[in-house]
Amino acid sequence: MTQAIALAAMLRKNGHEVNQVVVGKSEHRRIPDFFLEGIEAEVTLVESPGFVTDKKKKSVGIWRTIGLALSRFGRYHQSIRKIHHLVQEDSPDIIINFYDFIGGIYNFLKSPKAKFIPIAHQYLAGHSSFGFAEGGLLDKVSFQLGNWLTSLCAADRLALSFQEYPDEEVAVVPPLLRKEVKELTVSDEGHLLVYLLNHGYAEEIDRFHREHPEVMLHCFWDKPDVPDELPIDDTLTYHLLDGEKFLNFLASCRGYVTTAGFESVCEAMYLNKPVMLVPVDGHYEQACNAVDAVKAGAGVSAHSFDLEIFLDYLPNHTKGGKIFKSWCERAEQIIIRNFVR
Repeated sequence: MTQAIALAAMLRKNGHEVNQVVVGKSEHRRIPDFFLEGIEAEVTLVESPGFVTDKKKKSVGIWRTIGLALSRFGRYHQSIRKIHHLVQEDSPDIIINFYDFIGGIYNFLKSPKAKFIPIAHQYLAGHSSFGFAEGGLLDKVSFQLGNWLTSLCAADRLALSFQEYPDEEVAVVPPLLRKEVKELTVSDEGHLLVYLLNHGYAEEIDRFHREHPEVMLHCFWDKPDVPDELPIDDTLTYHLLDGEKFLNFLASCRGYVTTAGFESVCEAMYLNKPVMLVPVDGHYEQACNAVDAVKAGAGVSAHSFDLEIFLDYLPNHTKGGKIFKSWCERAEQIIIRNFVR
């Protein structure tokens, strides 16, 4: 979603119009207010497949995910019809897909006249310089299957990358960062910032906090039915995801701990903050993200939210923000060139 906000602003700045935004939703994720306010376009929600976690809200269950997707085929067919109606009504020149399965399947089934361009970090897996994480054959096949499904019949694929590589079958482009990130004042107020993709990981944070109550922690999560801010004590507070608040804590943190996504890791690297990446169990794509981020100098990876690993790492972190920042500053030039060619 932050990528979409950044790209929409970039496109408008270069004379393009962003008229319609379609967001795939599921019962496991809510659409945050910062996106609805920041995208500055009409937003349509459709049912779309998402990962299913275990009962503890931690690891991803691949077979449960596949089973649920198959059982909801009828809903997803309605989503495709809704998207097609919007496309026919709006007649866009380009459709951009941020790694949504429904988007790729729609393009395959309906063959719209619009140029279809998917954009995601995952497409870097098609580059010879990409390093796959350890895993079984099924992990790699399912990862590549996701790349294929989200880019069916695409005109081009744009691979967001932590660092520059020469173009091969995919065009390698810099990260899409919100302008708010570039306007932040960076400081170090001593706290660790934690983002939990699945709120079940909070039990690991609580365990660390009991053993190290002296470490100031601010954690962002998506747990339902809790207040926007939940202070546990003087040194541990949980926050519901809020774009502006999150960025302020990121700009002032000592280090950033997160499940191994892409966008927020790029934001931390831009601000010269060391990162600890903890891939979600069963989420092979995130395991690959962690390998790629560590290779680019983001920080360290771990198998759990054992923050002692991060505390041990922090004194040895080598900041490389200038190279990364220079790569990010070329995003507009490189990405717009790929859209208009």
